[in-house]
Amino acid sequence: MADLATLVEPVPQVATLLDRKIKPRTSRRGIALFLLALAGGLGYIVFHVSKDLSAVRGTGVWPYFLLGLALLIALGFEFVNGFHDTANAVATVIYTHSLEPNVAVVLSGLCNLAGVLASSGTVAFAVITLLPVDLILQVSSGAGFAMVFALLIAAILWNLGTWWLGLPASSSHTMVGSIIGVGIANQLLNAHTGTSGVDWEQATKVFKVLLISPVVGFGGAALLFLLFKWLIKYPTLYKAPKDNTPPPWPIRALLVLTCTGVSYYHGSNDGQKGMGLIMLILIGTIPTAYALNHAVSPREVQDFIAASQQAGHILDKHVDPSGILGADARAEVTDYIRTKQLRPDTILALRELVEDLDHEVALYREFKSVPPQDQANVRNDMYVASEALRLMEKANNPAFTPAEHTVLKNYKSKVDKSTKYIPGWVKVAVALALGLGTMVGWKRIVVTVGERIGKQHLAYAQGACAEMVAMLTIRLADVYGLPVSTTHVLSSGVAGTMAANGSGLHLSTVRNIAAGWVFTLPAAALLSGMLYWIFRQMS
Repeated sequence: MADLATLVEPVPQVATLLDRKIKPRTSRRGIALFLLALAGGLGYIVFHVSKDLSAVRGTGVWPYFLLGLALLIALGFEFVNGFHDTANAVATVIYTHSLEPNVAVVLSGLCNLAGVLASSGTVAFAVITLLPVDLILQVSSGAGFAMVFALLIAAILWNLGTWWLGLPASSSHTMVGSIIGVGIANQLLNAHTGTSGVDWEQATKVFKVLLISPVVGFGGAALLFLLFKWLIKYPTLYKAPKDNTPPPWPIRALLVLTCTGVSYYHGSNDGQKGMGLIMLILIGTIPTAYALNHAVSPREVQDFIAASQQAGHILDKHVDPSGILGADARAEVTDYIRTKQLRPDTILALRELVEDLDHEVALYREFKSVPPQDQANVRNDMYVASEALRLMEKANNPAFTPAEHTVLKNYKSKVDKSTKYIPGWVKVAVALALGLGTMVGWKRIVVTVGERIGKQHLAYAQGACAEMVAMLTIRLADVYGLPVSTTHVLSSGVAGTMAANGSGLHLSTVRNIAAGWVFTLPAAALLSGMLYWIFRQMS
C-alpha cells in the first residue's frame, strides 16, 4: 500500500506553512526535563525490582531471561503506542500554531506519563478477561508464553505498519484483535480437550465501545462546534491560522488545555493495556514475587479471612443437594467460567475453593509468608473464585438476595486486591515507554489528522471541539474500565467539525482511515493466531 501522502493532495499553501512549522527542533529545557524524569524513573524501577527479587532463590537464569525478553516486547508495544496514538493529541495544537511542535510533543509525553501513574488498573484487567481462562491460569507454561509473545508481537507489527502508512489506526483495536486471534487459535489447537477460547460476551462488550466511540467523536464534536458558533460570536475562533501567528491567548489556553487533557487520559486508558499483560509475564516467570500482592497488610488479611467466612456461609445456602464434589474444585469452577453453564456441583466446588483459601491464608497470615511453591496455586484459586462470582452476579444465577450480593461483592473486592494489582514500578516503566514513544515518530500521524482529513485548514474551534470530546470520552471509558480508541475518537471528531462547518472532507483519507478501522481487528487476529501457532510448535 502506498503512503497516505501519495493518495491525498493537500492544500498547497497550507502544506508549505506546516512543513516549515513542524520541522523538529531542539528544546533543551523540555528534553532536560524528560531526561530527568527518565533517569529518576529508571532508578525507581531498578530499586524496586531488585527489592522484589531479593527474596527469590533457586530459580536459575532461564526465568530471568524470559522475564527480560517479555518485558522488552511489552514495553516496546507501549513505546509504539506512544508515537502512534499520542500524535493525535498534539495534532490540533501544532496545526493551530498554539504550541511549537517540540514543546507540544514533550508536554504530551509528560502528560501521558502522569496519566499512566495515576491510573487505577481497571482497564488493564478488563482487557485480561478477554483471554482464555486456561492460558491465564497456566501463564508459566509454554502455551502461556506463546500467548503473550504472539499477541504483543502482532500488535507491534500492525501498529508499525499503519504508522508507516500514516494511518491513524487504533492500538485498542489492535490489542483486542490480537487477543481474539490467540483465543481462537488456542481453541482450534485444543479442540478435543474442550479448551476455552475467546470470552465472546466480554469481547462483545469491548466491540460495542470500540464501535460507538468514533460515532461519539464525530457527532459530539460536530454538535459542540455548532454550539460554539451559536453561543460564541468571536469570528477569529472559526478561522484558520495566518502565517505562524499563534491564536489569541484565550483560544490558545483552551487548545493547550484540551491537548493536555487528551494526553493525560490517553495515558490513563491506553497505558493500562500493557500493564495487565506485564503482570501476566511477571506472574508466569517469577510467581514467588508477583503472584500475590505482598503489599496487603496483616490487618487486611484478617479482613479477607472474615469476608471468606461470610461468603462461605452464603454459598452454603445455595448448594445444590444433588451436587457431588469432584477431585478438583478449581477445575469445576474453571469449567463454569468457560461454559457459563451452572451445574449442580458448581456452587459446591466454589464453596470448597472459598473455604480452602480461608484456611490457607489464615494459616500463613501474610501473603508473602505463603510458601513459594504455593503462591501461584493460591493466586489461581483466587482468580477463579473472583471470575465465577463476577459471572454469577451478572447472570443473577443463582439468585442471591441483595444482602447476599453485598457480602459476596465485598469478598470479591478482597480477592481482587490480592491478585489484580499493579506494582508502582510497572506503572513507571509503562509511563516512560509511552512518554518516550510520544517523542519519536509523531509527525506522520500528525500530518494526517491535521492536514488531510478536511479540505480546509483546521480552525481553532474545530481543534478545541475535537479535543474536548475526545478527552471526555476517554475519561468516561476510564471510569467504567473500558478500553477506548483515542485515535478514532479524535480523528472522527476532526472529521465531525469539518462536516459541521461545511469545510469538506478528503473522502480518500476518510476511506483509508475507515478501512484501517475495519481491517485492524481481523488483520491483528490473523497475525497473532499465526504467531501463536508458530510459537506453540517451538515450545
